[in-house]
Amino acid sequence: MSMLNLLDDERHHDGTIKDQYLTFAIEDEDYGVEIAYVNEIIKIQAITKVPEMPSFIEGIINLRGDLIGVLDVRKRFGKPPKEYDEETCIIVLTFGEYTLGMIVDAVHETAIIPEEKISAPPSAKLSYANQFVRNIGRVGDEVKLLMDVERFLAQD
Repeated sequence: MSMLNLLDDERHHDGTIKDQYLTFAIEDEDYGVEIAYVNEIIKIQAITKVPEMPSFIEGIINLRGDLIGVLDVRKRFGKPPKEYDEETCIIVLTFGEYTLGMIVDAVHETAIIPEEKISAPPSAKLSYANQFVRNIGRVGDEVKLLMDVERFLAQD
């Protein structure tokens, strides 16, 4: 399913999308990634392993003729593995000149989180995954951990 049709409104003058985040689950935590990075969401599919890659890189997929690297967010966060199921999705992101797929447990929604509902994360590093959190967003009574895509995609 493509998210592009959801992205026609709320654009900044520079073409970026204002205050919109694609939210997804890893275990019982909710995360968000700026919708401006999201190309599309696809169901899990056959992944070809590539030798000598970091452990969180699952391999590559053939997406309509383009080879795209795919990483497992659970592994990147140092979480225990989980069998893929009907909820498992690949979020295809473009960051600069790179296109990459992120395997997530489930995709929730596109949430509008205005700046006044976003705050810096606590200064204490509570887990390995926290290093990838740029901000905390509040949507009603829920908290979304908003990802730092640049740090997340960088290799250790």
